[in-house]
Amino acid sequence: MDTLARFFTRALAVVALAVAGSAANATDLTTQDYIDIEQLYATYNHAIDSGDGDAWAATFTPDGTFNTRFTGKEALVGFVKTWREKMNGANRRHWNTNLRITPSAEGANATVMLMLLDVGTKPPSIVSTGQYTDVLVKTPNGWRFKTREVKIDAPAAVKS
Repeated sequence: MDTLARFFTRALAVVALAVAGSAANATDLTTQDYIDIEQLYATYNHAIDSGDGDAWAATFTPDGTFNTRFTGKEALVGFVKTWREKMNGANRRHWNTNLRITPSAEGANATVMLMLLDVGTKPPSIVSTGQYTDVLVKTPNGWRFKTREVKIDAPAAVKS
């Protein structure tokens, strides 16, 4: 009986430690963190859609990277200028959905679905869809993108 009782006591202790560890990880992000991260996504979309390169770059850390090619404020602001002037960005609107945020050692990781619309066509048309994959960090100025990569969905194969 003593052996069985010790076994169950130890098993219960192991389960309690595992549950405590899971609970600690689940509380790494507060409700306010989730709200603030959602607002970061909204700020990002409004800034790029309105052509405000400085506001868009401010959603990134000072050394933040977009699509592995644009790093730091100057490059990020330059991307928005090119987006507006050479890539029809003035007629584009970003729509995000299904935001998934998970705590990480660095802060948070997130993915969100993208639908890019062209509002210069009548009716507006879908330009592309895809998914962003993000690394987020909490800075003295709030949550920011450390890295942000967008993967555009491949077009469907044409059947003949």
